[in-house]
Amino acid sequence: MSATTPLRAAPAPATGRDPFYDNAKFLAITLVVSGHLIEDLRDVAVAHAAYLFVYTFHMPLFIVLSGYLSRNFTFSSGKARKLISALAVPYVIFELVYALPRLVLYGKLEISLLDPYYLTWFLMSLFLWRLSTPVWQQLRWPLVIAVGLSLLSGMSRLPDELSMNRTLGLLPFYVLGLMLRPEHFAWLRRRRVRVAGALTLAAGAALALAVHTHVKTEWIRWRHANDAIGVDDLTGSLIRLGMLAVGALLVAAFLAVTPSRRTWYSGLGAATMYAYLLHGLVVKVAERFYGDWAETVPGVVAVALFGVGLAALLCTGPVRRVTRWAVEPEMSWAFTRIRRPARSG
Repeated sequence: MSATTPLRAAPAPATGRDPFYDNAKFLAITLVVSGHLIEDLRDVAVAHAAYLFVYTFHMPLFIVLSGYLSRNFTFSSGKARKLISALAVPYVIFELVYALPRLVLYGKLEISLLDPYYLTWFLMSLFLWRLSTPVWQQLRWPLVIAVGLSLLSGMSRLPDELSMNRTLGLLPFYVLGLMLRPEHFAWLRRRRVRVAGALTLAAGAALALAVHTHVKTEWIRWRHANDAIGVDDLTGSLIRLGMLAVGALLVAAFLAVTPSRRTWYSGLGAATMYAYLLHGLVVKVAERFYGDWAETVPGVVAVALFGVGLAALLCTGPVRRVTRWAVEPEMSWAFTRIRRPARSG
């Protein structure tokens, strides 16, 4: 291929789904699940370094893919109904579900639908990002504006309601996804880019191992303002800008090494929301059984591998059939027939 030849995306398979995106989503959810499982083991250096490395890009990766797959979102009746049934209703359900472990384990019953708990923040933020999609598609420099909003959000102690810090802080990754086109992903599949991606991930992991004791965890969680983390706004803005750049670079590197062919886990990648919403219940229980055995390098590796298996299990057909009522509830009964505006004159 010459330098002037336009890149073309690989044709989608006969099923209508490109396995590349499902592969990326499944590999990403394994990082999410394993990352949550090793969170309580960060006294082990390798676990702390892995946690820093993974959290720098695993949710940005999901957000970029969510933005890319939301490019056709409009305010049409069908899209609005899917937004309600796929995000709003599951959010309410899992806010209630995750209140139960808090009650059993800590004796607290706290329910606040506007203040997302644990991993439900992603549903809240994705709901708001998708609502904003038509706005970003009308702007001349959407990514610049999104980055500006992200930096400004770090200068104020925003309320926890609507997960405002994360919603605005991570917004550039969603807007980046909206701006991507199939030819950008085709470029990532070039052999030289794939090699560069693998080297970038290896370098990122090595760097995380070298500096993990010097980086505050809150930078990779996007939950607090600069002053709450202990820096002034100039320093905080530069760090945030660096985190955005590093996150985008690692997302690109990860996508570059993601297989584009159909794999054994491609089908599971179509159901990653199940693993995302359900794995937290297992994590909360598993953490109660960590002992000295887990606070070793072999223990951390074993827990991380358990996370990979757990992610795969939660995406399987039997789990999906049992929990579909919560993750993908059938809501047609709640909607009226689609009303079309009457023609004037």
